[in-house]
Amino acid sequence: MKLRIASVGRDRSGLFQPGVNEYARRLQHYVKLELLELPEASSRKLPAGEAKRLEGEVLLGKKGPRDWLVALDERGKSLDSVELSRFVAKAQGQSKDLLFAIGGDEGLAQEVVDAAALSLSLSRMTLPHRLARLVLVEQLYRAFTLLRGEPYHK
Repeated sequence: MKLRIASVGRDRSGLFQPGVNEYARRLQHYVKLELLELPEASSRKLPAGEAKRLEGEVLLGKKGPRDWLVALDERGKSLDSVELSRFVAKAQGQSKDLLFAIGGDEGLAQEVVDAAALSLSLSRMTLPHRLARLVLVEQLYRAFTLLRGEPYHK
């Protein structure tokens, strides 16, 4: 199984990248992982809707034929950690790769959400997209430890 996390924009604050790197390092013991940072279209002074549409095209262009696309969206389904681990196990069992898509400041284009096998909400609260990436990699690490019966998840 291959796991990819595609996110729009960079962590300019430097707050979240160390945590992402730590959980990415841990995740690589379980799965082939790739973190993709895609450029923000809004930096080109485009209207918000047009920027989101262009970012969506780039995200959808990363989807391979074996990928289950998971769109991180505040209106998506809330899963607990065990349910997320079951989703990961189902993908593994069906020889699928997972591509998680995290939008930029304006969120994800509707086309990305519509193309997703799962629309996932990490919280009912609004999270900065860089913090969402950190929460996601930690939860994916937790999912793999659950699947292996390791003691990380309490």
